[in-house]
Amino acid sequence: MAARPPVSNLAQRRGYHHGNLKEALIEAARRLIAERGPAGFTLSDAAKLAGVSPAAPYRHFKDRQSLLREVAGLGFAALGERLAAAAAAGGAAGFNAMGRAYLAFARDEPAFYAAMFNSGTAGDDSKPAEEDRGFAMLRQAVGRALGTDDPETVRTAAILVFALTHGLASLSVSGSVARPKDLVDPGQLLDRGVWALLHGLPDALAAGR
Repeated sequence: MAARPPVSNLAQRRGYHHGNLKEALIEAARRLIAERGPAGFTLSDAAKLAGVSPAAPYRHFKDRQSLLREVAGLGFAALGERLAAAAAAGGAAGFNAMGRAYLAFARDEPAFYAAMFNSGTAGDDSKPAEEDRGFAMLRQAVGRALGTDDPETVRTAAILVFALTHGLASLSVSGSVARPKDLVDPGQLLDRGVWALLHGLPDALAAGR
């Protein structure tokens, strides 16, 4: 992945005109999130980095949270594209590839990942439709892997697989204070964990657990 220019140099390196103001602010927000985290900047900071006046962002975003929601929505869309491409392999290979694609996305796109899950946008009423589509893809893949279309079984398995995948991704991202020192190969851990979940779940459900 190509290195991005330092945040402090962005405004000097790029000139934005009125026609792409929204895109400029989104890009500025991504840079600021990557450097400071979702809570570490203001709308004025994004405007300054984009090289526009402090009032300019309000043409597109009513506040910082609405800008974060936009970034999160784009992140879910980008993640969905990766998951769909991985799933295209089909079968067990495609299912495993989806998990590794999720881990790679968290590693490659830390700003998107933080906006999607750590910005306080997850519980509001404007959840991106892409988020639901991503989970729908996971449910379909889980159903194929289990060989069942029972809604409760598929839903339970999908939640467990997502929890494992998201947990490993969050532990693996650069700067995670909770990352174990010996977390060498998250992809291998994910493959083993998902295998254990899917093979043990039918017995657990049958036992009423």
